[in-house]
Amino acid sequence: MTCEHLQAVEQAILGHGMRETFRGSAWSQNCREWVYFDCYLDLEAVRGRFKLAECVRDHSHRGTHDGQERGLVCQQCQDAIMGRYEAGAGVPVFRG
Repeated sequence: MTCEHLQAVEQAILGHGMRETFRGSAWSQNCREWVYFDCYLDLEAVRGRFKLAECVRDHSHRGTHDGQERGLVCQQCQDAIMGRYEAGAGVPVFRG
């Protein structure tokens, strides 16, 4: 389970039936619990629905050979919720 700053969002994503694809320390020692979902996270809509702490920041990484991701990172706890980098045909969208 992610930290208290991200738990409500994580539970809502799971409640919408979005498929979890990875959970754990994703790519460095600065990652505690990173959860990846097979969906696009509409961060503006999510921020409109959930009151997120100041320590929760938007994150976007468009890697060329090391993967792509977009989501929310708690800079205090080093937890994150990630989705696909881009929306596209057949990609579920989570808006909160």
